[in-house]
Amino acid sequence: MDIRCRKLSCKFNDHFTCKAKAIEVSKTSICKNYVLDLTKPKEDTTKNLFERTPKYSPMRDSKTITIKCNAKCLLNHEGFCVANGITLNDYRAKPYCLTFLEK
Repeated sequence: MDIRCRKLSCKFNDHFTCKAKAIEVSKTSICKNYVLDLTKPKEDTTKNLFERTPKYSPMRDSKTITIKCNAKCLLNHEGFCVANGITLNDYRAKPYCLTFLEK
């Protein structure tokens, strides 16, 4: 039941936990809240997961954040995500929702 994000260059990312007040996922399952912060480190420490444990901020319950969703996803209920939690991945230039399940 948490919000995890690997888009480390986003201003809302705090050690893999999204701290945005609300999240909106586009029709193409991309996080629309992503805001580039050039002052943040971009190294993904999870790629060395078996060598050393990465630092994670405490989980943030998905019930404490509004997650709007425009994607045709099984977890989209009337425009809101009903997943127990979501994970956004740093895929190329855009943060994609990995929790997306195509209808």
